[in-house]
Amino acid sequence: MQPNKSKTLLGIGNPLLDISVKVDQSFLDKYHKKAGNAVLAEEADLPLYKEIQAYGDVLYIAGGSTQNSIRGAQWMNPVPGVSHFIGSVGNDENAQKLRTAAAFDGVQTHYYVSKTFRTGCCAVLIKDNERSLIADLAAANDYQHEHYLSAEIQVLVKSIDIFYSAGFFLTVSPHTVVEIGKHCAEHNKILVWGAAAPFIVDFFYDRVQSVLPYVDYIVANETEAEKLAEKMGLKGKSIEEIMKTVSELPKVNQKRSRSVIFTFGPDPVLIYTDGKLHSYPVPRLDKSLIVDTNGAGDAFLGGFLAGLLQDRSLDVCVKAGLYAAKHILQVSGTQYTKVCDFNWE
Repeated sequence: MQPNKSKTLLGIGNPLLDISVKVDQSFLDKYHKKAGNAVLAEEADLPLYKEIQAYGDVLYIAGGSTQNSIRGAQWMNPVPGVSHFIGSVGNDENAQKLRTAAAFDGVQTHYYVSKTFRTGCCAVLIKDNERSLIADLAAANDYQHEHYLSAEIQVLVKSIDIFYSAGFFLTVSPHTVVEIGKHCAEHNKILVWGAAAPFIVDFFYDRVQSVLPYVDYIVANETEAEKLAEKMGLKGKSIEEIMKTVSELPKVNQKRSRSVIFTFGPDPVLIYTDGKLHSYPVPRLDKSLIVDTNGAGDAFLGGFLAGLLQDRSLDVCVKAGLYAAKHILQVSGTQYTKVCDFNWE
């Protein structure tokens, strides 16, 4: 594939407007929050969103796990305008901020507008390089399958080559992910799926099982992989045996084999594909250069997707993923503001 050519990408997930500010201890105390924690917002937390938006140094980022990965894929892709995202937002000012932030990162959004809920937000409270995250999912939980079936989205879907969704969306509209899977199988397109969190595999395993027959690339970190092995009755088996078993689960589209990708932080990335296990070392990064570990997994997936968009080998896809993760480790939040200098050749 020529460098000026690219496949097209569509992500579907839970969009959140990340509202990032630096705070002092008194602010954390006011809302009974701890540095380094990630929690869901309670009623008593809701006033803090308006409060931090009045800060002078407030930063808005188009967040949510899947949207983070789509933004990362577009950042790394030398071809502009090939990345799209679907999710649910409210009919409010924060939805417009979310559209603007995503557009700034080169992502075309096709949001469903909830008639009931406000746009989902995540307060990112930074103190001494530690982040306290308070997520108000709101409209993100209200995606309606009718939006996917609309004429506009169906035209978009037909134009897409690669689809991606993180496991979190299985709590919202699993039927939509299955329908995307069926479309991919019928038209020999690529479906990439990220496990997202151990609780998704644990408590929504039936929904995971409904999607896996359509998945071409499944990505999980160490804790997610461990939970998947447990649910499959493989606890105590070797990593290779677990990955082999996952790769050989029933698959609708037999024109593509399933690749299983497990990440282990600073330890090598493992990929099982076509009956073989491959290991990819992770470049060393001095701990003093790590600003924030949140979002590194989303970034890895973004880089990996960028490689698939360029029709690159698995080796290059992994290198691209590790490059994106390394970048995100060195910035606060999932910001793709510097120029990507990844060498695709």
